[in-house]
Amino acid sequence: MRKHLTLFLFLFCQLLSQAQILEPIKWHIQLKNSGKSDKEIIFTAKIDEGWHLYNMNLPQGGPVSTTFHFEKIKGATLKGKTTVISKAINKKDDTFGLELSWFIKEAIFVQKIDVTDKKKFEIEGNVEFMGCNDVTCLPPTPVKFKFTGLDLAKIDKSDQISPKNQSKAADTTSQLTKKAAISTISSNQPEINQFNNNPLWTPVIEKLQAYGSREITAQTSWWILFISGFLGGLLALLTPCVWPIIPMTVSFFLKRHKERNKAIKDALLYGLSIIVIYLLLGIGITVMFGSSALNSLSTNSIFNLFFFVLLVAFAFSFFGAFEMVLPSSWINKIDKKADTTSGIISIFFMAFTLVLVSFSCTGPIIGTLLVQAATMNSFAGPAIGMFGFALALAIPFSFFAVFPNVLQSMPKSGGWLNTVKVVLGFIELAFALKFLSVADLAYGWHILDRETFLSIWITLFALLGFYLLGKIKLPNDSPLEHISVLRLTFSIISLSFAIYMVPGLWGAPLKAISAFAPPMYTQDFNLYKNEVHAAFNDYDAGMEYARKQNKPVMIDFSGYGCVNCRKMENSVWQDTQVKSLLENNYVLITLMVDDKTPLEKSITVNEFGKTRNLRTVGDKWSYLQRFKFGSNAQPFYVLLNNQGQPIGPSYTYNDNVNKYLQFLRNGLKKY
Repeated sequence: MRKHLTLFLFLFCQLLSQAQILEPIKWHIQLKNSGKSDKEIIFTAKIDEGWHLYNMNLPQGGPVSTTFHFEKIKGATLKGKTTVISKAINKKDDTFGLELSWFIKEAIFVQKIDVTDKKKFEIEGNVEFMGCNDVTCLPPTPVKFKFTGLDLAKIDKSDQISPKNQSKAADTTSQLTKKAAISTISSNQPEINQFNNNPLWTPVIEKLQAYGSREITAQTSWWILFISGFLGGLLALLTPCVWPIIPMTVSFFLKRHKERNKAIKDALLYGLSIIVIYLLLGIGITVMFGSSALNSLSTNSIFNLFFFVLLVAFAFSFFGAFEMVLPSSWINKIDKKADTTSGIISIFFMAFTLVLVSFSCTGPIIGTLLVQAATMNSFAGPAIGMFGFALALAIPFSFFAVFPNVLQSMPKSGGWLNTVKVVLGFIELAFALKFLSVADLAYGWHILDRETFLSIWITLFALLGFYLLGKIKLPNDSPLEHISVLRLTFSIISLSFAIYMVPGLWGAPLKAISAFAPPMYTQDFNLYKNEVHAAFNDYDAGMEYARKQNKPVMIDFSGYGCVNCRKMENSVWQDTQVKSLLENNYVLITLMVDDKTPLEKSITVNEFGKTRNLRTVGDKWSYLQRFKFGSNAQPFYVLLNNQGQPIGPSYTYNDNVNKYLQFLRNGLKKY
């Protein structure tokens, strides 16, 4: 899958850089008679030599299936689902590791419809598909279709031809119908690629490549996921569900064999079994949802609200409001299996028992980890995160089997374990607000502006500090006779953090949490004047202003859900020299690619030989970034003269202030 995606992205860039349009699959869409009121829409795909078109209803985790979307239906109803009448090739694809189905040369699909009102008849939709050859794949882009009452009249008229001329007219009717269908599709669409006549939108990809790039593209996300998973596993060890199991399970393995070497070997196999189980869970998540399906929804309101509710539920579970447990019958069956089997199988079932028994504590931690993996565009993300988690969880079981005497010095189970759960609950609740904030920003709800967000965080961490001091009691807490030094230390840290955030209510930048808090411009009362604000959030308006002022331009492609964008704005832009250059020497234009504000009128563009509808402001700016600059990552900075031509290399995330200053100064020299 990773190889497939790499090829996908490679072709994506090649298509942009070479300004070529590949169209190996051509669609002919017709409306035909099949009875008095029954009609058929015939979808015919002509496939070039060496290319293939994927079938409908492919398994999850594979390529994009051919899908027929009927967006508008009037005066008719669909009869059943779209069917295929061409013979498909069914074969296991080694790249995906799945049994897939595809077509070569030609594919024909049929959708039957029942016309209920000829005067109101109208059907509109699109075909989404994916074409590949042995080397590359084209991006899945929809092809639109539309039929109205005029098309019905044309095909009905063909039925009135006399019987003796029926055979002769059949081919003619088919051709007329095809032409009518195609002309109907074209005549009802807005102007395609209206940006082509605008020199400011002319692609400059090759010129940017000639300048080189100032990008930091290391695969740090994998390390972040692994470290997050590992830390999550260490936290899970300190929960009431996992901690008491350590001495019990190690004792079990030591008693299985009198030989110490054999006991150690079994303990190591036990740790390996834990890793395998969690790794399979991570791989399963990837297979179910794909490498970037969740990432593509990262600013979707339903997606973010779902995870907000999910993390809040996890937090209250840790607080003791309820327990998230698996059915006891599952645990009993697995436990019995471990007792009645022997060898490696017995060890594996013992590991499975640990996973099930500890679910009420590890579930929220795993859930949070998978949420993080889902919002990173990485195929291996969930598996890497689960590997880190399982490794941290498995190490102690193997370690204590090798050194059993260490168990004697371990602290006994008690109220301190519940304290760990409650602390995690406060942290879960704080991070839940980040998901609500992303949806709030993208859709402009204004229910969680910066001061509201900070107020809640200040309250949460202040309450956490008081809880650690024993001033607040929750349902499962044990009596607290005295405050330990460690508990006092964490209380001081939590209360200090709450106090640190207080000036943010009046506009202090709070760089330590800038990646999580909403941007500064959402704050109503702001005494801090050092932040940098873009002069324009519209590309064409900003470029027109730059032309009149005879100034160079910096385009900032950003996003409401972009964590690294917030880091750059707070750690780099607010540097005195950077701020001066951006405000005095450049016209700064910030374009939010995930802005969900609807356009006054949708814009139809031709991208990679296929038509696409741009419905939101974010769609428009995202298309500009891909079409003109050949990039789709944020943050993305590019310097232009006021004719829209680059005056230096592009620049992505790198919070080194000196390199950013060099980037800006070089642009001024070129200008």
